[in-house]
Amino acid sequence: MTDTDLVIVGGGVMGLFTAYHASGLGRGVTVLERGRVGDPATASYGRTRSYRNDYLDPTYVRLAGEAIRLWDAFEAREDVRVLVRCGCLNIANAGVTPDLDATYARMSHRVLENLGMPTEALGAEEIRSRFPGLDADVGQLDAGAGVVDLAAVQEALTRVLAERGVRVLEGAPPSAIARGEHGFTVIAGDVRLTARSLVVTAGHGTNDVLARLSGCTLRVPIEKDRPSDARYFEPAPGERHRFTAGAMPVVAYLDAGIYCHPIVPGVVDAVKVGYYNPPDVPRGTTSIDSIDSFVERCFPALRGMTTSPVQDVDQCDYDLVADDDFVLGAIPGAANAFVGVGWRGTGYKFAPWVGRVLAELAVQAGTVYDIDRFDPARFQKGVARDAPVATDPATAAH
Repeated sequence: MTDTDLVIVGGGVMGLFTAYHASGLGRGVTVLERGRVGDPATASYGRTRSYRNDYLDPTYVRLAGEAIRLWDAFEAREDVRVLVRCGCLNIANAGVTPDLDATYARMSHRVLENLGMPTEALGAEEIRSRFPGLDADVGQLDAGAGVVDLAAVQEALTRVLAERGVRVLEGAPPSAIARGEHGFTVIAGDVRLTARSLVVTAGHGTNDVLARLSGCTLRVPIEKDRPSDARYFEPAPGERHRFTAGAMPVVAYLDAGIYCHPIVPGVVDAVKVGYYNPPDVPRGTTSIDSIDSFVERCFPALRGMTTSPVQDVDQCDYDLVADDDFVLGAIPGAANAFVGVGWRGTGYKFAPWVGRVLAELAVQAGTVYDIDRFDPARFQKGVARDAPVATDPATAAH
């Protein structure tokens, strides 16, 4: 039997950041991962994810800003570079989405302006001048955005957790979690752990874990989603410089379900373009129905490039929740047990914030953040919730 302050079930980025913050508070932590850390089947795996502030919902804008502050603090404290600060350009083309004022680019720009956040509105000529080969009539540039280097994050977290004595047990799914007077007993294979607190960050395995927690009746309505197509575009050597993070921002056309990541030397050597079906945008409202049609209409600079399917990243399943909000907080009826899930494909950028929230809940009996909106109890049988929150195209995976 091993005693610890906190057991975390799920070794993705959310679980590892929870361990990072909890161990930083001087607590003993054990992480249980059913597969292995960095497994391609998990949503934390890959090369890059975008980070941005440009949501239509002011709450998520504010949280994104706080998450970026925590990323900056992580870089400074651990002397690492995990953020590639290339900006994010939300675009719209009148030939694709004729009502430009109703496009994501324009609407998110207005939200950021109203909140006093840095944002820059670009017209067609300025877009073509600054980003040759991109054909758009509207652009909203979030200069404080960019991409996260996922391998650098995993390497830094793994190193720091090892230095702090955090145990990360791979191939160790829990078979039983019993509640007792002073905490929890967790059995995973031959390992038997006792802990004062429990955190579940198990992605699509969350309900399986909750089912193993004695007396727990919470089940989260999670659905799976992933990009329907994702490809790498490889520019000719003489053109490569135009598509690196120093010259090209993340490009997003969220009304059409498109995102593009630039080349990041040493991280990814081709432009990544993904296409997904936005859950709240009816098909047929744009003339873009594929990566090819996006390239033809909006990004002619990519025409004729050698392409290859994305196989090493973005082929995992993301966890969507019925009401399109995060699920973050106390597990109903289980003292000192907490859950985080339902990141909707947009969650990676929030990881240091999520980890801090869960760590504070688990080891300090509360958090400095207002997380009432994300209360898992809303899915407990017999618990009503106010009118559903409007969905946001930016919650799709990229």
